[in-house]
Amino acid sequence: MMKYLLKAAIGLFLAALAGTHALAEDRPVLRSQVMTLSEIVTVGDFYSNAGQLASKPLFRSPDMGTSGNVSAAVVAERARAAGLKLASTDGLRDVVVYRGATRLGQDQMLNLVRTSLSDRTPGLDGANLDIKLRQAPQEILADPKAHEPVRVDRLDWSQTSGQFTLVASVAGELGMEMVTIAGSAVEMVDVLALVQPVRRGDILKEDDLSVIRLPRSKVPAGAVADASEIAGLQAKTSVRANIPLFRKSFQHPILVQRGDKVTVTFEMAGMKLSSRAQAMDDGAKGDVIDVMNLQSRRIVPATITSRGQVRVHTANPVVASLNSETN
Repeated sequence: MMKYLLKAAIGLFLAALAGTHALAEDRPVLRSQVMTLSEIVTVGDFYSNAGQLASKPLFRSPDMGTSGNVSAAVVAERARAAGLKLASTDGLRDVVVYRGATRLGQDQMLNLVRTSLSDRTPGLDGANLDIKLRQAPQEILADPKAHEPVRVDRLDWSQTSGQFTLVASVAGELGMEMVTIAGSAVEMVDVLALVQPVRRGDILKEDDLSVIRLPRSKVPAGAVADASEIAGLQAKTSVRANIPLFRKSFQHPILVQRGDKVTVTFEMAGMKLSSRAQAMDDGAKGDVIDVMNLQSRRIVPATITSRGQVRVHTANPVVASLNSETN
């Protein structure tokens, strides 16, 4: 019997101990820091385990994007008055309350302008815009709870001058507020230029080329942007450095010059004829130039195939003129 009573007593003690521990875990605990997005700080913001009293208001929040200290003793007093009887300071002297906000600094404003211009201008790549702010607040604070914290209402932009004005509505402390951002947004274009000047007849290498970024309005039509278009070509005239390049300023390397002695080849089924002639024009590979047979003095058109080598067009008179100098 005594053994049974002893077990019962131990059981009751353990149950009471467990209940005390459960009560300790459920006790409201004051937080040292509070983060809120609302205008009001509630019991549940300050205390964990606030239960049904969590939504009870205690204080007004600081201004958006700012923080403030409140006495822990005052917080506990107001929480108890609101019905949270076990509220205490939990050894704290002050509680820091932060109120969040959607922040737009200068970089975010630049992105807002960039995105808005891209969305409203077909074919425009916002990444190519060089944007400078002339009129703008240092920072925009908006209510993060708003469905649209910042809304662009109007955007005027002259692509010729680059000047823009953006008017936006911002969800602020007292409702929607108007904000104006103005400045310049210039579309930039990458084009090729020479690192250093080249002379007439120089062959371009990729190392001779660099990319320069200019306003689109200052880039003439036909400026080259792809190095593969002109690398390996020959300058027709001297070209200065650091200016846009044009395909028309370059040509394939001259393989035959006017007055050069060239070998003329004519091929047809089962027969290959060759002769010597004099070039009447300059030309690059693939160009058609006139050549004069050195014996007959006959002038015929021929296609340049390599340095000092040309191929005549298939025509009977040409065959006749070549037969006298067959190799």
